Formats: sequence, C-alpha cells, structure tokens
Amino acid sequence: MDIFANLALGFGVALTPFNLLMCLIGVLLGTLIGVLPGVGPVATIAMLLPITFNLNPIAALIMLAGIYYGAQYGGSTTAILVNLPGESSSVVTCLDGYQMARQGRAGPALATAALGSFFAGCIATLIVAMFAPPLAEVALKFGPAEYFSLMVLGLVAAVVLAHGSLLKAIAMVILGLLLGLIGTDVNSGVLRFAFGISELADGIGFVTVAMGMFGLAEIIANLEHQGTREVFTKKVTHLWPTKEDWKRIWAPILRGTFLGSALGILPGGGALLASFGAYTLEKKVSKYSREFGKGAIEGVAAPESANNAGAQTSFIPLLTLGIPSNAVMALMIGAMMIQGIAPGPQVMTERPQLFWGMIASMWVGNLMLVVLNLPLIGMWIKLLTVPYRILYPSILVFMAIGVFSLSNNPFDVLLMGLFGLLGYVCVKLECEPAPMILGFILGPLMEENLRRAMLLSRGDPLTFIQKPISAGFIIASVILLVIIALPQLRKKRAEVFVEEV
Repeated sequence: MDIFANLALGFGVALTPFNLLMCLIGVLLGTLIGVLPGVGPVATIAMLLPITFNLNPIAALIMLAGIYYGAQYGGSTTAILVNLPGESSSVVTCLDGYQMARQGRAGPALATAALGSFFAGCIATLIVAMFAPPLAEVALKFGPAEYFSLMVLGLVAAVVLAHGSLLKAIAMVILGLLLGLIGTDVNSGVLRFAFGISELADGIGFVTVAMGMFGLAEIIANLEHQGTREVFTKKVTHLWPTKEDWKRIWAPILRGTFLGSALGILPGGGALLASFGAYTLEKKVSKYSREFGKGAIEGVAAPESANNAGAQTSFIPLLTLGIPSNAVMALMIGAMMIQGIAPGPQVMTERPQLFWGMIASMWVGNLMLVVLNLPLIGMWIKLLTVPYRILYPSILVFMAIGVFSLSNNPFDVLLMGLFGLLGYVCVKLECEPAPMILGFILGPLMEENLRRAMLLSRGDPLTFIQKPISAGFIIASVILLVIIALPQLRKKRAEVFVEEV
C-alpha cells in the first residue's frame, strides 16, 4: 500500500541524526514550557520563529511540532503536583490529578497522564497519516474561488469557536485582516495604509505580531499574579498504576483518544476543546462519576488522552488545506512561509519528505516524551521553584534579540512592544488574540485568491456561488453565522465557555 511506502519515506527522514536532535529539542522545550505556568506553546513558538531561518524546513517544523504536543505532556505535571495548569488544556487535569497527589497517588496520576498521552498521540498520528492524503487529493481540485471560500469558512469557524463575545471575536478577525493589508500592493506596487512610515513598505512581520500579541502580552499579564507557589509533592514514588487502575483507565483513554481526534480537526478546536469535551463525556458515562473532583483516575486519563490526540489531529487541516485550526497552527503556517513554502495541498505532492517526515516525527516524539517525562519529574519540580522575577526578564531579552535579528531593524522591536501593549489590552477586554492572528495570516492569501478569482471570471462575483465546492463553503459559513446568532444557542455557547473557565 502507498501509505506504508510513504511512512517508510517519513521514518527515513525523521530518523536522520539531525532531525532526531531537533525532535528531542522540540519535545524537551515543549515539556519545559508546559511545566512553567504562564509560558505557553504559542508564546514559545512565536519566540523561536527567528531561529527557524537558519534551519532546513523539515528540521524547523519537526522542532516546532514537538514543542506543541510536548507542552500537552508538561502541562499535566504542574496540574497534578501544584494544582496549577502549565497549559490551558491541562486545566481539567487539576480537578482530579491534584486530589490524587494529595492522597499520595501522584505517581499513578503522572504515569496515567503520560501513558494516556502516548497512546492517544500514536493513534491520532495514525489518523493523520490515513486521512490527510485523501483530503489533500480533493484539495488539489481547488481553484482561487474555492480557496477564498474555504478561508472565509475557516475564519467564520474560528469566530464561532472563540471564547467570549461573538462580536469581539469578529472585531479581532477584522483587525487581523486590516493589519494584513498594510504594505505594498503586489499588483499595483502602491504603498497602502503605511501612514508615510517607510519601514512598513514590506508590511508588518508575522513574527513581530506573534511575539507581541502572545509572548509579550503573556508576560505583562502574568506580572499581575504572585510568583509564589507551593509544590505539594516533593517526592514521587510508586509510578506504575495498579491492576485496578488499569481496569478503570483503559476505556476512558480510548474514549478520550477518539473524541480528541475528532475535535482536534475543527477550526478553533485543538487540545483545549478536546480536554474539556472528554472530561464532560467521562463524567456522564463513568460508573465512578461520584468520585470526579475527588481524585478519580478517569478524570486524569480521559482529558490527558484527548488533549494530546487533539494536538496531533489539528495538523490535518494545516497539512492538507493550509488552513490553521488554532493559534499554534497559524504560527506553523508562518514558519512555513518563512521557509518559502506555500501552505496547502501541494505540500504533500511537491514536498513529500516534509509532509511524511513530520508525520513520522510525531511517533518518534511521543516515544521520546513517555521515556523522558517520568524520570525527569524531579527536575521539573525543582524548576518550579525558580522565581518568575528572574524568568521573565530573560524571556523578554530573548524575544527582543530574536525580533531584531530578523532584519536588523530596531523599528521591529518597537512594533513588538506596541503589539505587546495591544495584546495586554485585548486580555483586559477579554478579546481573544487568536482570531486576529488567523485573520492576519489569511488576509493576504484571501485577497490574492479573491483577485485571481475575479480576474478569471472577468469581474463576475457569482463565480463563488456557481462553483459547487466554493458554494458549499459559502453556504456552510452563512449557516454557521445564522446558527450562532440565534439567541438560545448564543446563551448556550456563553454557558459552555463559562464552565470551561
């Protein structure tokens, strides 16, 4: 079968010494930033984008992917030991994981999280390998009209699934689209929306926006919180789950894996939506539902499996359609563009080594994580005692150097500071920055495909409705907006997000 030949090609790429090293660095960094509360994968990947300039595309993307799914592992460690989620998708793990730690069962809780994540990661990667190629083949039939309509659907879905106010999410998408238009018009060569600032002739750099909105804004927001934390468990023993534990966790791990794999594909979904969905499902179907919140091992197994599965399958829309399903995938598209790779279905046909190498590296990375994570628990506990007043300035310096190194232009560092302040204002106003980043990335691509479609149709806007695939995407977008505008559903949506927080 083709899939085995493709996977053999992928493993041949992923198992080269340099790519193995990049995978190891990625998963270790991912675990580290998952362990440290307040420094998420979005901020870290944004900070590391400048480094990818000097790496080959495959190694760069393998490392960035490792950071993303590695953070799902690391986030569970602090959730269980400190009752503080290192990663947003580990919020649910605090409920039962920390209670298990208080009962002296931190070892089985950590082992369950690691083994559940490993199993879910392997299955989800298999799903990516099986379903990505047929999806990519369908996507090869897309023209400019289909691509434009698909991007509209992606942005609408991101708005629907964004936290908080629907109006704020729409406003953030529009802001992102407008920021993406700044710079020189490709067709006419006219400088637009630059307000006479010559440094904006090439537009605003994606890395600058990402570092400011996610990295710097995150640091400013976290400075408001006290940096003192009590690590409850100093020494972790009896790691392996008991026979009774195995009986209780195998079904939740399976359910979490398959629910997470499905939810990870949705735009705006990924690991966060998957972990909350799996916990809610498990609480309803488990015969131990009364123990939930008091140290039920199912409350660790299900969400930890789901968040890792969701993290892996969120690569499907990225690799097949070039559409980011969440903020991290938006940054991955940015990394591809930095390397001169146009995201989309042609990646699989034109760069099979990159496509299959990334998929194979996910299996390798998951194996590395389960082997490394449990022995390193002692080191992660010590790391949690590092004062944040030492951690934050060093991160800030690293970010400033990274932005400056892109074009040796101090103006970029100033822009990063401005976007950092904007990001902080957004946090205070409860405006999620992720839809803005999606709009910023997709804006220029949407404009390009809109212009091409209009040129090919000689200015006839009906071309978007006359082509079946394009019409399908437009209709789906309208239906999504109409559904979410209904008062009853809007109220239900608000309730769901309140429960998550």
